[in-house]
Amino acid sequence: MHKEGKVVPLAGAIDRGARALSPCLPVLLLQVRDKAALQLRQGLQALFDNADDTLFEMADKASGRADQNLYFEAMRDLRLKRKSIERGFLDTFYEAFARIGQADALELPGMQPLTPGKGPLERAVAVQGMVDRVLSRDGLVLGQLNLRFSVLLELELDEPRNPMGPANLCGYFLAAGRNLGVGLSVKLVLLKLFERYVLRDLDLLYGEANQLLASADVLPELQAAPRRRAEDRRGTGRCAPADPTLADDGEVDSAGHAFVASLGELLAPARGQFAPRLHTAGSAQPISTSDLLRLLTHLQHYVPAPGEADDFHLGQQLEQLLLRVSVRSGTRRHIAGSDEDMIHLVALLFGYIEADDNLPTSLRALIARLHIPLLKVALIDKAMFSRATHPARRLVNEIAAVAIGWEADGEGLRDSLHLRVERVVQRLLNDFSEDCTLFNELLDEFLAFSQDERRRNELLEQRTRDAEEGRARTLQARLKVQDELNQRLRGRVLPLVVVQMLEQAWSQVLLLAWLKQGEASAAWADALATVDALLASIAPHPQPEQLLEQLPGLLKALRDGLAGVALDSAATRDFFQQLEQLHLRACGGTPVEGAALPDVWVQSDIVLAIAEESACAPSLLSGEEEPALRQVDRLRLGNWVEVMDDDEPLRCKLVARVDNSDRLVFTNRTGMKVREWNRAGLAMALRRGEVRLLDDGLLFERALEAVLEQLRGQQAR
Repeated sequence: MHKEGKVVPLAGAIDRGARALSPCLPVLLLQVRDKAALQLRQGLQALFDNADDTLFEMADKASGRADQNLYFEAMRDLRLKRKSIERGFLDTFYEAFARIGQADALELPGMQPLTPGKGPLERAVAVQGMVDRVLSRDGLVLGQLNLRFSVLLELELDEPRNPMGPANLCGYFLAAGRNLGVGLSVKLVLLKLFERYVLRDLDLLYGEANQLLASADVLPELQAAPRRRAEDRRGTGRCAPADPTLADDGEVDSAGHAFVASLGELLAPARGQFAPRLHTAGSAQPISTSDLLRLLTHLQHYVPAPGEADDFHLGQQLEQLLLRVSVRSGTRRHIAGSDEDMIHLVALLFGYIEADDNLPTSLRALIARLHIPLLKVALIDKAMFSRATHPARRLVNEIAAVAIGWEADGEGLRDSLHLRVERVVQRLLNDFSEDCTLFNELLDEFLAFSQDERRRNELLEQRTRDAEEGRARTLQARLKVQDELNQRLRGRVLPLVVVQMLEQAWSQVLLLAWLKQGEASAAWADALATVDALLASIAPHPQPEQLLEQLPGLLKALRDGLAGVALDSAATRDFFQQLEQLHLRACGGTPVEGAALPDVWVQSDIVLAIAEESACAPSLLSGEEEPALRQVDRLRLGNWVEVMDDDEPLRCKLVARVDNSDRLVFTNRTGMKVREWNRAGLAMALRRGEVRLLDDGLLFERALEAVLEQLRGQQAR
């Protein structure tokens, strides 16, 4: 049995396909094609490498099991068909080059015109948007490539007939993925990934093609277009202000320098302790800040991962590097006093962060790995200390804010938040040199992630809140119905059939009337009046004709009410037959033989259902609980607490106060209800240490305030 492509290397198969499809094209064009194919293949590989994580995150965010299964099946299908999609894409790309210049050369595979059908229309709109974005930013360099192709082929070639045009590349991808068994939502996700990992770098692809053709004297006089993305990635080599409105404002920078300068006296006693200077004599020369930054960039690649043996001490590592620099230069070198102050200040900040038990241990360890990148930012841009909107500062605060409710997954499943923070940290350790725009980029990405997660969690929290408020209202209604029935039945001798009907069926009529229309409504009053009329109708009547006049209205009200609660038809028929006997008895008539109906003495209160009580302590508390009660009263919605009575501490957030704020409902990070207390119960748990309040204030601000207080305290001593 033939097994297609199981052990055939992709590159070899493509090369053979390229040779089979290559007509007599100019050698230059073949070179352009092959270089472009190599870059496109790399982009596709990056796409599929990241698709798994993207689909997993979407499955994690999905609200229902059906949606989760959709994404998991898409992950499986994509893994199985990845190679065939890559091969199909590149085969189509080579075929397009083979037919370049022909009138029908590029009827886009997989592309349909816009039609009323939702799927094709939505997909075509998405593709058109992608193409428009490429043309708006890379249109100049693509236009130059079209001109050079036209000269080389001696025919007019525009963007739609260029095999490397963005619309055609999208068409190749859609055609290659035509056999994927996934829905429209997943296909749109894959198109977004295609834009991110393939179309994003088209300026490089077009630029290299133009450079190759220009070097071969194909329109060399065309002025080269600026290479936009290469410049953007490299940046300026220094921190630019994160807020464009402050780009030309020296006040921010001066405020940062003034703040750091004001700490000089507080930090002076620690000089020579954290990163010892090798020599304090005048012969030693300080290294420049830029040289120190290069040393730190070298060290950040060796920061140990959480869980690894940690023998990494920044001061010792810097001392060893300074020794090497001194030996190589033949001059004793040390760290300048101002830079050493900054090293010590940032070390104190991260010392606070590493000890801050408001954050989960695992996430705290990840944030601690940002020590060197944040130190480099502090050396470059003092505005980090004076401006709360600084991207590096905000990134730390945003990670801490989202992480406060994180819990380790006992089943060992991947957690989207932990993975996201890991990626941010690793990206900074791998890529951050001196260009602080990377913090802007990572902040934007993390904010998008956290906002998506927050919206999903808020939706679940609102459902929990609605359910708890509905439960509280239902309980209130049940208590009201019980009270009204007990006022009318307690202590009386009544027919058992009537007592059972009121308790089991008519109580539901009263409950619905109270919940739907309220205690002041006509429906509630009519339902109670029907109870009173029923009880009056079965009592002995000296004037039967009055009862006979009232019975039609009573029976109609009873039938309508019981129909509204969908009482079983057989039970309804039996009740009305027995009620007929009771009315006959009330009028002094003779009951049907064998139809004697027993009476019952209603001694105790009717209880319609077991009332769900909150986990609570005694409502009467001693004076010792007063401070804890004040803490409970100061809690606001969104505050986090940690419960210490389990094997593993449980972090949960206050999302609702119900029963006139006496019952407090808490959920976990995903919005699922995990705890509830009444006011007194939570106060007692706080006093006993079973629950502790978490500080969800901004982490960087808390750390900076604590460090300043510590330094002032040391100075006072």
